[in-house]
Formats: sequence, C-alpha cells, structure tokens
Amino acid sequence: MIPLSLAEIAALTGGRQHDITDPEVRITGPVVIDSREAGPGALFAAFAGERVDGHDFAAGAVASGAAAVLATRPVGVPAIVVDDVTRALGALARHVVTALGTQVVALTGSSGKTSTKDLIAQLLERLGPTVWPPGSFNNEIGLPLTALRADESTRHLVLEMGARGIGHIRYLTELTPPRIGVVLNVGTAHVGEFGSRERIAQAKGEMVETLPSAGEGGVAVLNADDPLVRAMRSRTRARLILFGEDPEADVRAENVRLTDAGTPAFTLHTPTGCGDVTMRLYGEHHVSNALAAAAVAHQLGMSAGDIADALSSAGSLSRWRMEVTERADGVTVVNDAYNANPDSMRAALRALSAMGRAAQDRGGRTWAVLGEMAELGDEALAEHDAIGRLAVRLNVSKLVAVGGREAAWLDMGAKNEGSWGEESVHVSDAEAAVDLLRDQLRAGDVVLVKASRSVGLERVANALLDGTGEGGGAAR
Repeated sequence: MIPLSLAEIAALTGGRQHDITDPEVRITGPVVIDSREAGPGALFAAFAGERVDGHDFAAGAVASGAAAVLATRPVGVPAIVVDDVTRALGALARHVVTALGTQVVALTGSSGKTSTKDLIAQLLERLGPTVWPPGSFNNEIGLPLTALRADESTRHLVLEMGARGIGHIRYLTELTPPRIGVVLNVGTAHVGEFGSRERIAQAKGEMVETLPSAGEGGVAVLNADDPLVRAMRSRTRARLILFGEDPEADVRAENVRLTDAGTPAFTLHTPTGCGDVTMRLYGEHHVSNALAAAAVAHQLGMSAGDIADALSSAGSLSRWRMEVTERADGVTVVNDAYNANPDSMRAALRALSAMGRAAQDRGGRTWAVLGEMAELGDEALAEHDAIGRLAVRLNVSKLVAVGGREAAWLDMGAKNEGSWGEESVHVSDAEAAVDLLRDQLRAGDVVLVKASRSVGLERVANALLDGTGEGGGAAR
C-alpha cells in the first residue's frame, strides 16, 4: 500500500479520529482483517462477524504494531471510526489504484476464476511486478484488501470478481476500474440465487459494460466458445479479443488432448505466432483458462513462444483445486474440495477418467468421492442425478456420495444409469467416507475428492494424506 497518514485515511473514508495523538502517523504496512497478521505500520480493519467481533481484538493488533484500527466504534486504541468498514476499505482501494495508475486486469465467470487468475498472475509476473489475490478474495472485502497490497513498484494488479446478484460486479469495478476485463463463462453455478443463466449473464456482463472505450485503452477478453459470453460483445465499447477453440477466436487452441497423467496439451495460436503447451494442471477445463490468460498476456506484449513456455511451467497457487498428491503406498489423492458446480464437477470427473487410464495399467482403480453442489435451486435434483450418471459413463470404478439428500441423488443417478450395483455407495458424512476408503484403498488407486465448500470434504483428503481430518486452519 502507498503510505497514507491517518488524517488522509480519515478524509478518504469520511471517518472520525479517536485516541489518535499524531494524525500524521503513516500506514506503512499492510491492511489486515486478522489481528494475528498485524505488524509494524499495519492498519487493522475490524469486522463484526457471526462468531467473533474484530473490535474485541483491536488492542491486540495495536500491541503487535498496527498503527491504527479502522472500526465502527471507539476501541480504546488509535482508531478511525467509520459508518461502514467495508465501504471504507473500498474508498481506500479506489484512491490507491487511481493514484498508482497500475494496469488493472479483472476477471469473472461462473467457474475457473481462481485458477485463471493464478495463471494470469504467473504469466504477467514475467513482464513485471504483479499483485494478485490469495485464494478466492473476490468480494467487496477481499478485492480491496488485494488492491491495497499494490505499491509504486506494482506493474500489474490482477483481480478476481464474484457476484451474488445483479450490480455486484459493477460495484467492484467502481472500486478498482479495470482496463482489461475477462469473462470466462456463464454456467449454472449460483443459478439458484440468480434464477436463470440469462440473469447470470446479465450480472457477469457488467464487467465489460464498465470498461473504457477502445480509444481509451479498454480491452474486453471474451470466451468465443460460450454463446452467452460471446453475446456480451454488444455490451461494451472496449476493443474485443476472443479466446477459445472456435476458429474465429483471436487466441485459440488446436489439437487439444489429455496426457496419460490427466494434464492438457494443445497448440496455442495467437495473432503473433504459435507454440506448443503441455500444462502441469489437471483437467481439460484448464485449456479455456489458459487461453484466457494467454489473451491477456498477448495484449500486454508477451510473445506466443513466451506465453506457451509460461503456461507449460505454471502451477496451482491456490489450495484444494485439483491438488494431486501421491502417497508412499502408491495411492494418488486429487483434492479438488474447495468448491463445485456442475461444470467443474464434469471437468474433474473427466480428468479423473484420464488419470484412471494410467492407473489401470498398474492395477489401480478410480474413486470419485463427491458431495453436494450448492446453490442450484430447482435444478439441484437433475444436476446431481446427471453427475452420478456421468461417473458411470466415464467408467469411474467407485462412487462415494457423501452427505444428505443431494448425495442420495448422486448415488441414485449412478445406480439408475443401469450398469452399476455396489460400485456406488451413499455415506452420511466425511468420517464415514474416510473409514470406507481406509478399508478399501489399494496401491495404484486414484481418489478424487470434490464438493461445494460448505460440505467440507477437504477433511477427507486431509485424512487420507496426513491421517487426520483437520485442515481448517488454511480456510480461516
């Protein structure tokens, strides 16, 4: 963050100074929302959550070195008191981004946002200092916290933007106005909240509506393979770059295939050249993510050869997204438990199937340990049933459906497909799944663990890898 005095922060946020003896003291450290991360020169933003109130930890943050607290009430230590801490963070982010003039790249989509953000960051780092969010910091709190990490040396700021309703992305783009905006896809994730894919498209399209015109340097990067995304070209004044496997795409993939390890390979084509890519990430869905990242890097001047090389060496920067770990006994665990929707579930099962071909040569089997896909509304029964059926069609050896009603629908879909009997089993919770797996896994098996974040299936993967069901610390 660029250094700001407490007086400047109060003016920018409309806040009132309390217990501040020197208004010219500057914030020279990060802005944090966890008091345990407060250090010298930090600003601690206190939020009142469902279980804990950050205001109760204000004194501890200052004792650890924080210069002041951003709060909604006096806390007995130097504080700037505002009406709304979230809005105040947004005002600070807007000021910092405007003052720095940093190249802002923002992306949204129903699925693949975090993986694509990680790919874009790894490509742009080769062009200069780049700041990007850890994990899925994509809402009205996480996005300002990411933007506030930028300083005078930052050349690129890569931001992920999520939406829970109409107007959310528009608000986020007002905080950190992007010059390059990327829309990945319009899927069925959150269809229960929005009501239809068309409403989701309306919300995601706010990204390109807010971009500067082509003459002002605005660039809209759109997925040519998704009709609802491609249609957004009429909603923007920015210059268009299309990516995808469509022949009309400016940045496209040809000869797409999965290696025996389950990683995608393809030939990358850009307006300035081409190159061969073999990715380290697992699953064919990463081809589209890689093309989106390639389109951004191309726009910012990276050659096709350098893009192909960077994509081939890029790894996963965020936890629990197709994390592949082989145990000492030869069992491979694929932890994709961070989140799930029908599109990402299908992609993960196809990756498991590809990995299974190599496993079968070693006498191994494929296991799909699946749980609920949340926020599907009236589509929930049909979508869970379809995923159960797909597991059968892809010849997954064993399906373990974990949880309540939605898991029962997964199991029902598999059994109604007609070719399975005891290959599909429904268990009540993660602990029951772990007991079953520990009893039946053998060398060479590949286990995929995937569900919506609320299910907490990372406990299954953690138990298989380290013998415990813990692991909540990283999700704090």
